[in-house]
Amino acid sequence: MRFGYWMPVFGGWLRNVENENMETSWAYVKKLAQRSEQIGFDVTLIAELNLNDIKGVVAPSLDAWSTAAALAAVTERIELMVAVRPTFHLPALLAKQAANIDHISNGRLTLNVVSSWWSDEAKKYGVSFEQHDDRYARTTEWLDVVDGVWKQDHFSYSGKYYRVDDNVLEPKPISKPRPTIYAGGESPAAKELIAEKCDAYLMHGDPPETVSKKIADLSERRAKHKLPPMKFGVAGYAVVRETEREAQDEVRRITDVHQSAAGYANYQQWLAGTQLEQRVSLEDYSVSNRGLRSGLVGTPEQVAERIAQFEAVGVDLVLLQFSPQLEEMERFAKSVIRRTTTVPART
Repeated sequence: MRFGYWMPVFGGWLRNVENENMETSWAYVKKLAQRSEQIGFDVTLIAELNLNDIKGVVAPSLDAWSTAAALAAVTERIELMVAVRPTFHLPALLAKQAANIDHISNGRLTLNVVSSWWSDEAKKYGVSFEQHDDRYARTTEWLDVVDGVWKQDHFSYSGKYYRVDDNVLEPKPISKPRPTIYAGGESPAAKELIAEKCDAYLMHGDPPETVSKKIADLSERRAKHKLPPMKFGVAGYAVVRETEREAQDEVRRITDVHQSAAGYANYQQWLAGTQLEQRVSLEDYSVSNRGLRSGLVGTPEQVAERIAQFEAVGVDLVLLQFSPQLEEMERFAKSVIRRTTTVPART
């Protein structure tokens, strides 16, 4: 099992807690990245939004790609998974930028391809916003171009959305045959795209039994294309305490919707712009990416056992959120990461 975490480029993950004691600053994310690779984390996911959907649109948020380039130069081991939305980036130019950062990091850059969902953000930044399945059709072409210019010289492509003539991209990425491409989604269009065009599937938080069915579904879709097996990651919000009661008290605190409602309108837009398989609960609203559904709440022994259950059904990576990030990341590394290799999964 590999351990990753979402870099808090929005100043936190809790919609009901206004101040999570996490700075939205370069100094803070640099400190987190450098410390995280020292204490056992393998991956950080750097999300891409130009507006802050957690704390409200007037709150600050960091740019994903300039942050990733800077982190590549000041870290040594951790994988930098950078989110990218095709509607905001021409594919050949993004592939060039990504290849350069891959060299700065000595082969540690990966992509998390996200088909946009926030219509207001696109409007405010002058970017066209298409309907759900049209966005995935664009993403299909976008991935074809990125893959082509990474692997070939004098690459040409002509599609509905993109055209590239006799492209030359040098230097190519260090990672071979290409940097890993992750993606997530629950609609039929998303699943078909990911199975055919990507290398790894990232899932919202859910219990191991639900995740197991999703892994089986994507594996079956993947096999139809006669491609190598996929990797699988799942999101989770971790609350580790000495006692189960303390952990549940923290969950009650962060799911108290009366504390703050700045992000509620943005959350409603996300619901309208996606096609989710399940109804959304208060806990889903309170913590992004359905993180609490993964069940990583309790004592170190309970959380370690839950992670072993995910590993048993085929999960390779847990992508975690913490609040406050640095303090809880330290607690998790000390109390959970060190024991996960010795805890068997219950069946």
